[in-house]
Amino acid sequence: RPHHPSHPQSAQYGTCSLRKMSVMEALELLDQLVDESDPDVDFPNSFHAYQTAEGIRRAHPDKDWFHLVGLLHDLGKVLALFGEPQ
Repeated sequence: RPHHPSHPQSAQYGTCSLRKMSVMEALELLDQLVDESDPDVDFPNSFHAYQTAEGIRRAHPDKDWFHLVGLLHDLGKVLALFGEPQ
């Protein structure tokens, strides 16, 4: 995504100069986060991502782009591990 000067997060993270990781690494990292929106869940955050993607796949087997969206939808939460508020 191109840098936009009115978005401080874009300036800070948009260049990907702080850390680069694969989607799988980000999903694993997400498991270290206690999600403020659901703090009592006793299974890893990555499980929610897989569960969402699988539910979408079952409901919409012909929309592979939608399966991917289900997998990725919470990945931005990893920024909380780098000091961003949830």
